[in-house]
Amino acid sequence: MAQSNPPRPDHRLWTPARYRALLRRQGPRSVQFRTRLAILIGAVAIGLAATLFARGADTASEVFGHFAAQYHWAPLVVTPLLFAGLVWITRRFVPLARGSGIPQVMAAQADPSRATEGLVSVRTVVGKAGLTLAAVLGGASVGREGPTVQIAAAIMGLTHRILGVPLRGAVLIAGGAAGVAAAFNTPLAGLLFAIEELASAYEQKVTLLVVAAIAIAGMVAQSAQGDYIYFGLIGAHMPIATALVAAPLAGIVGGLAGGGFARLMLMLATGTNRVTLWSKRYPVLFAGLCGVIVAGLGVGTGLTWGTGYGAARAMIVGVDAPLWFGPAKFLATLATAVAGLPGGIFAPSLSVGAGLGNLLRSVFPGSPASAIVILGMVGYFAGVVRAPLTAVIILSETTASRGLMLPMFAAAFIADGVSQLVCREKLYHGLSHTFAVR
Repeated sequence: MAQSNPPRPDHRLWTPARYRALLRRQGPRSVQFRTRLAILIGAVAIGLAATLFARGADTASEVFGHFAAQYHWAPLVVTPLLFAGLVWITRRFVPLARGSGIPQVMAAQADPSRATEGLVSVRTVVGKAGLTLAAVLGGASVGREGPTVQIAAAIMGLTHRILGVPLRGAVLIAGGAAGVAAAFNTPLAGLLFAIEELASAYEQKVTLLVVAAIAIAGMVAQSAQGDYIYFGLIGAHMPIATALVAAPLAGIVGGLAGGGFARLMLMLATGTNRVTLWSKRYPVLFAGLCGVIVAGLGVGTGLTWGTGYGAARAMIVGVDAPLWFGPAKFLATLATAVAGLPGGIFAPSLSVGAGLGNLLRSVFPGSPASAIVILGMVGYFAGVVRAPLTAVIILSETTASRGLMLPMFAAAFIADGVSQLVCREKLYHGLSHTFAVR
């Protein structure tokens, strides 16, 4: 019987040449290692930057609140002048910082390396952060979430440039999604927003980068800010019989209003009508007139200043609010968004949605007020952004209302369909064309 020889170890695996080749591929000097290190450092920096930016925005909002309470009529002069001044500064020094910040990141994916010199450059995002805080300090109806996305993408671009590794569009998506997650403390919403909006299609590599960046940025943000729920622990729920009527109604109303907002914004940003052409010819004067509208609404109501977070949270917990809040906040947010100054629309859109939900409460007087308001927020947000999954998850995570998931999904998908009938083009996609890299 033949005796089989035991297999001999392959000593070639441990030759110096192979060891050097392994170091070149995966060692500290390899592109793969430096790429992972750039994402790790970038995600940590995003968490810290989002925390600092959030605290700065909250402080600016509090300062303006005290100012408006002490000098009731002063914003009628200060806010329009501030709008005009901020638009002049933006156009003169950092033109790519105007608006939300999300369209810039979407446009940057076409040429990521070149975008780090413009759309997501350090100069642009520093100006973006400062001018957004100044807008909040003047009572503008802006949010910090969109700017956080642009800042986060710029941080990823900077870490890749410092470590000398190629920058891909997927990395910008990862950074932007991590910015959303850190801003709202909503990791799942950040992931879904990346897939629905920032990325044109689902890619496994993109998703793995996004998950890694979100996890790291989220942990850093939570360590700095504490484990909190954006709107508080609401835990809303609704009987199935009421949900069968309330969810479709919220979807229809939210889709019509959200689609109308998107259409008006795109019309004034990319249209050829007389108002648009005049606003582009006299941008500073147009911004001042938009400031007059925002100031008039703010002084007249006392509730439409800033993000509207306080009013939205009050309506979510069941506090009675005036029925005109939703339409008034809609107009203040639109006037701010089309003025051309830096600032996002995420948080103001949630406030408008809360106002629409507050209007629907009169239709369902016996239903839980918080559930109706949240459905209004989901419907309107999905109508504006046309990202129904993000709308559901972001409201689920910011209110801890997981028992309301099915009605929220119904409202969001109906709102998405209705909004598409009003405005065919997605808002952020349409705005990204104005930042196309040429």
